[in-house]
Amino acid sequence: MEWMKAIRSLREQRQPGVLVTVASVRGHSPREAGAKMVVSADRTWATVGGGNLEAVAIERARAMLADGATSPETLEVALSDKATYQHGVQCCGGEVTLLLEPLPVVPSVAIFGVGHVGLELARILARHDLELHLVDSRPEQLVDERLAVLDDAAAEVHVHRVPVLPELVLGELPPGTHVLVMTHDHAEDAALCDAALRSGRPATIGLIGSAAKWARFQRKLADEGHSPEAIARITTPIGLPGMTGKEPATIAVSVAAWLLQVFAAEHASHPEVTA
Repeated sequence: MEWMKAIRSLREQRQPGVLVTVASVRGHSPREAGAKMVVSADRTWATVGGGNLEAVAIERARAMLADGATSPETLEVALSDKATYQHGVQCCGGEVTLLLEPLPVVPSVAIFGVGHVGLELARILARHDLELHLVDSRPEQLVDERLAVLDDAAAEVHVHRVPVLPELVLGELPPGTHVLVMTHDHAEDAALCDAALRSGRPATIGLIGSAAKWARFQRKLADEGHSPEAIARITTPIGLPGMTGKEPATIAVSVAAWLLQVFAAEHASHPEVTA
């Protein structure tokens, strides 16, 4: 169906939209209940009936996009030559209730290093509506059998198997991705931090590790030409400050909760997007 393809396309392009559905019909109308249309800032797909009805729906949908609306709305439109109209008379004689549902840009998260902690974190994040990128230079970490725990994911899971130079994946990630660096190799972690700072694409950069590891990384990144302000973009340690414990599942819960706080803060400051 055209509207389903449109939703998929908007999601892939990380553009917001609004799904418009004919929720109910009284009397005569151009389309039956259940008819759908998708509206973006500059395009529409499918139809809910044309004429004044559709023009009013598009106008309201784009106002919702401009306002960063996140809650569904209903809109009643009378199809009568005696009804108020903005875009031409439509006198089918019925009344249509439209449901307008925002299709937000969902967060994007990339986990570099799908070891014990990374997989536990992926399992938690996969329960949320987001784009989840899993990256590892070790093929055995990303075999289908190991990732089977994500088969029922609500998230869109993208697996990147890169035996060499995993930092190249940074250029493939959507702008505004939240990058988490937690590989098995501190040299790989350092290369990823350097590349993430140079790319300018991530919304946040999180690094797992000790204070001693971070002290070494700060010196190394400074030697590679990064300013103190740029280095400060890296958050370490990651997770909720008051949550202790070194078990992989505990660390994963802490990091996931921290990320959800980041998402909420971003949405509060930029309601038109969620990532």
